[in-house]
Amino acid sequence: MADLFNCVPSQINYVINTRFTIQRGYLVESKRGGGGYIRIAKVRISDKRHMLDQINQLFDETISEKDSFSIIQKLYEDKMITKKEGNLMLSAIAKSTLNYSDLEGHIRARILRSFLERLSYEDGK
Repeated sequence: MADLFNCVPSQINYVINTRFTIQRGYLVESKRGGGGYIRIAKVRISDKRHMLDQINQLFDETISEKDSFSIIQKLYEDKMITKKEGNLMLSAIAKSTLNYSDLEGHIRARILRSFLERLSYEDGK
């Protein structure tokens, strides 16, 4: 498995936990021991509103720049936003934009939540 992920065996858990997150659209299931397995599934959500609700539940009052960037990337990959919209969102929540306050993560979460809410309005639902 280490060859598959291009890493050493001791890094497998780290690679799985960082590359295959729910923010990137993956569910990971694993069982240790004899007969153990790791199952990685790409999440496919057909209903746009349902997906936006699911994304909203991924964070509470604060969110890191890395996690918010992953969410925006997922929205772009699923064709829910254009490249231009994604880049505008990224610039609005970037650390360089919000780094002037101890509340950076809180402000980022509020901005991202507003974006998600607006996307659901545009869907007409």
